[in-house]
Amino acid sequence: MKKKIFSTLFFPLIIFFAFTDNAIGQEKIPPEWVTYFEKSGFIGTPSYQESIEYFTKFTRHSKFAKIAEFGTSPQGRKLWHLTVSASGDFSAEALKKSPKPLLFILNGIHSGEIEGKDATMLLLREILVTGEKSSWLEGVNIVIVPIFSVDGHERKSKYNRINQNGPEEMGWRTTAQNLNLNRDWMKADAPEMQAMLRLISSLNPDFLIDNHTTNGADYQYTVTYGLEKFKNLHDSLAWSVTNSLIPYMERYVEDQGFLIAPYVGFRGETPESGLVDWAGSPRFSTGYTAIQNRIGLLVETHMMKPYKDRVYSTKSIMEAVITWLLKSETRIKKLNKIADESSVRDFNVNGRYFPVAFRNTNDSVMFTYKGIEVKEEESIISGAKKNVYTGEPYTIQIPFFNHSLPADSVTAPYAYIIPREWSEIAERLKLHGVEVQTILREKETEVTKYKFHDFKFSSAPFEGRQSVTTKYHTYTELVKIPEGSFIVYTNQRTIRVILTALEPKSGDSYLRWGFMNSIFERKEYFEDYVMERVALEMYYQDKAIAEEFNKRLREDQKFREDKSARLNWFYEHSPYFDKQYLVYPIMRVEKEIEN
Repeated sequence: MKKKIFSTLFFPLIIFFAFTDNAIGQEKIPPEWVTYFEKSGFIGTPSYQESIEYFTKFTRHSKFAKIAEFGTSPQGRKLWHLTVSASGDFSAEALKKSPKPLLFILNGIHSGEIEGKDATMLLLREILVTGEKSSWLEGVNIVIVPIFSVDGHERKSKYNRINQNGPEEMGWRTTAQNLNLNRDWMKADAPEMQAMLRLISSLNPDFLIDNHTTNGADYQYTVTYGLEKFKNLHDSLAWSVTNSLIPYMERYVEDQGFLIAPYVGFRGETPESGLVDWAGSPRFSTGYTAIQNRIGLLVETHMMKPYKDRVYSTKSIMEAVITWLLKSETRIKKLNKIADESSVRDFNVNGRYFPVAFRNTNDSVMFTYKGIEVKEEESIISGAKKNVYTGEPYTIQIPFFNHSLPADSVTAPYAYIIPREWSEIAERLKLHGVEVQTILREKETEVTKYKFHDFKFSSAPFEGRQSVTTKYHTYTELVKIPEGSFIVYTNQRTIRVILTALEPKSGDSYLRWGFMNSIFERKEYFEDYVMERVALEMYYQDKAIAEEFNKRLREDQKFREDKSARLNWFYEHSPYFDKQYLVYPIMRVEKEIEN
C-alpha cells in the first residue's frame, strides 16, 4: 500500500455484477494446474515454497519460461524471478535488444497484499498451459517476481491485517528487518531492494506493475490505480499515460465487470471535499520508475472486497496493460528512448530546471464518485462519534484536484565529485544503473560547494534512518581532487536519478535520508581561557573582525548577553575552526572536466 498522505484515502469498492470463475471454465484446466487459490474456494494463498514450486512448474512445461534466483533475504530465502519470452533467449542482453517491450510484474512488496501472486499464476497458465493467451508472447516479454518480501510472506497469520478481508492467512507488511520495501526504492537499505535494483538495472524494463491491496474507507470500486503523469515523468510518457493508457485500461477492466478508479485521497474529511491526486515520491515504485523514464502502474485492490474479486481484478488490470502494450500505436520502447535522450538534452545540455518537489493546485475537474453511505453513531468504546458503513451505494459529482506543479527545482552540473571516503554513496548509485567512474590521477578544478545551516533532524527514526532537513548557501572553491575519488557525469540516461539522489533539496536525496549525518556533528571545541586570549589577539590585530564583532554586539542583545556565543563567534572566525563542518562532501563541477 502506498503512503497515506491524507486523513482518509480514496479506495476501491464492490463489483457491478457477479464475476464468473474464469474464461475457459474450471473443468478445462488440467488438474495439476489448479492453483491453491482455486482449490481453497478462492479464499487462500499458498506458502512461499508451494508458490515457487508452482512457478517453477511453468519452466518444466514450456520452453518459453525460465526461473532464476536474483538474491537472498536476511532469513536466507531465495528471491526468484520468472522470465517468459517466445524467443527462448532469457538473457538480460537479449531482452533489452528485443523489439518487444519488456513488462516487469512485481508481487508481494508488501506480502500481506498478495493478490498479484495468485493472479499471475492464473495469467501465466492461460499464456503457457491452456493457451488462450499464448499469442500475447508474439508482442511482449514478461518478467515476474512472484514474491518480493519473502520473509514477510512467511510471517503469515490470520491476524496480520486487521482491515483486510482475506486471504485466510496473509503475510506481514515489512521485511524481517522491519523495513518497508516500498519506501526503500531510492535509499536501498534492504538486501532485498539492493538485489531488486541490480535485477532491474540489468534488464531496464519498459513498464512496471506493482501489485498491492489498499486500506481506507469503504467504496464501490474493487480496484484503483496509481500512475505518474505530472512533471516528475517525461512529457511524452505522461501524455501517453493520460490520453491512451488510462482510458484503455479503465474500459478493459470495467468490461470485465469491475469498477475501477484512480488511487487518490480526500482533500478534506469527506468525499464532498473533493479528491486529490499527487506526484509520487521516488521512494515509492511509481515515483521511482518515473525518474527512471519509465511508466510504473500501482495496482491497489480494496481490502474489504472478497479475496476472489481482488485476485481477478488484479489479473484484469494486468491483462489490460499487456494488451495495451501489444497495440502498435503505443510505441512504448520508442517513447522510453525519447525520454532517456531528451532528459539528458534538457537537464545536462540545455540547463533546464529539474523539479525535486511538487505542490497541488486548486484546479479541478468534476468526477463521478461512487461511494458507500456512512452514518455516525455514538461509540461506547472511544466515547466519540464513529463511522458505520451501511452498505448502501450512492453516486455524486465532486471536484477532482488532479493538477500538480513543481514547487522547487535544481539545475544539473557537468558532474558530481564524491570523495573516496563516501564510497557508500557511489555504490548505492551503481545499484540504480548510474555509471560511476574513478578519478585516475589528482587534478585541480573549481567546484561548487554547499554549506548547511538551520538544520533539523526528525524526532523519530523513519525506515531505520534519522532524516534531516536543512538550508544551505553555495560558494565556489578551487580544490585538488585526490586520485581515487569518484566522478558521476550527468550526461547519462539516469540523470533524473542522479539529481534526485545527490541534490540536498530532494526529499529522497542521500543527504536527507541520513547517509551523512556525521557531517552535522561538531568534533572540536575550545577552552574558554584559551579562546579569551586568541579572541583578544584577533580583536586588536584585525580591524575588520573588530568592526563586525562590535556591529553584532550593537544589533543583537541576546548575543551581547551570551558569553559562550561571543567566544564561539571568534572561534568560528579563527583559523582553528573546522572548515569542513556543515560542508556537503559531494561537490558540483559546473564546467567540463576530463578523467
